[in-house]
Amino acid sequence: MAAFNYTAIDSTGKDRKGSVEAENKEKARDMIKAEGLVVLTVGEQSLMTRDLSFNIGGKPKARELSIFCRQFVSIVGAGVTIIDAMEMLAEQTENKVLKKAIMDAKIAVEKGESLADAMRVNKKVFTDIFITMVEAGEASGSLEISFSRMADQFEKDARLKALAKKASIYPTVVAIVAIAVVIGMLTFVIPTFQSMFDDLGTKLPAITLFVIALSKFMQHFWYIVLIAIGGLVILTKYFRTTDVGMHFFGRLSLKIPLFGKLTVKTASSRLARTLSTLLAAGLPLIEALDITANVMTNVYFKEALLAAKEDVTMGTTLSEPLIRGKLFPPLVCHMLKIGEESGNIEAMLDKLADYYDDEVEVATQSLMAALEPAIIVFLAVIIGTIIISILAPMAQMYSGLENI
Repeated sequence: MAAFNYTAIDSTGKDRKGSVEAENKEKARDMIKAEGLVVLTVGEQSLMTRDLSFNIGGKPKARELSIFCRQFVSIVGAGVTIIDAMEMLAEQTENKVLKKAIMDAKIAVEKGESLADAMRVNKKVFTDIFITMVEAGEASGSLEISFSRMADQFEKDARLKALAKKASIYPTVVAIVAIAVVIGMLTFVIPTFQSMFDDLGTKLPAITLFVIALSKFMQHFWYIVLIAIGGLVILTKYFRTTDVGMHFFGRLSLKIPLFGKLTVKTASSRLARTLSTLLAAGLPLIEALDITANVMTNVYFKEALLAAKEDVTMGTTLSEPLIRGKLFPPLVCHMLKIGEESGNIEAMLDKLADYYDDEVEVATQSLMAALEPAIIVFLAVIIGTIIISILAPMAQMYSGLENI
């Protein structure tokens, strides 16, 4: 089956973007229409447009859960029982972890448990927000609506993660290439000039001596460099799991000029989308805030929402602690306040989510546009330093010959 991106208009006239899996373009169009959408464009995903690749054996990603929810709605909507639907979905799911979780849930439902309780056994696959939405759907008799909302939630979450991933891939790849080029030049290029430098019999410039020393170190102790890089990666991953590390990297992501705005806008989008989904399912605000806080990737935003939950428990509105915290943008706080005063907080959150989804995309594009010249300059400085170290002794020699 192929994956197709689409743009469409829903019953409220709002633009919708997403992706579906189908055998061909016509069937993809039919699947989109079956969701009550007016199709504008449908196109097959390429390597460049695919948001996230599928993970056959690991923890299911947001895109896979979104597809699972969409297919569940379609199958159950056709009159198939939940048990049969779960069996059908398990058979066609490629991810082994998700397949096992679906089958475990199916077996538990057959024994008489509710679907939410059956899914609660595999909380690493079916997250708190997922289980809560299923539980709310079962209680209200609107399980299909809950799954449909979760599909939207996972699609948006997948898109946010894909945009963040896209922003980080380019500098990461360039940094790796730069390190490889430098190591290659120090190991193979500089040694070819070293004998020539020795034959000059003149005092070499400091920059040349420095580069030669690095070259000799790389030739004789290259394994130390590899061990150091590997150790640094392992220590960094461990450090990120500690409380100090989470706060360090959380603060860093907010302070870095190019990434700070993207971090704030991504958090704002995730807050609005998740909170709106949970409130629409009928969850109390306090419980919804607790779940929303746990989906935040930056620890400072998570702590801000948990602190806001405590204030809401004491009787204040949600907008008040967020305004005092000054972490979320003023627009988020003011829109929340308007929603609270008008009693239409879900609609305001939906508008906020749509707005910040677009803002994240714009911020990512701006970040990429700014990073390209900065990285080119960075590479030019590194490579230029090595080239200058090679040319400097030659220039010094020619200058000496002219003075004779």
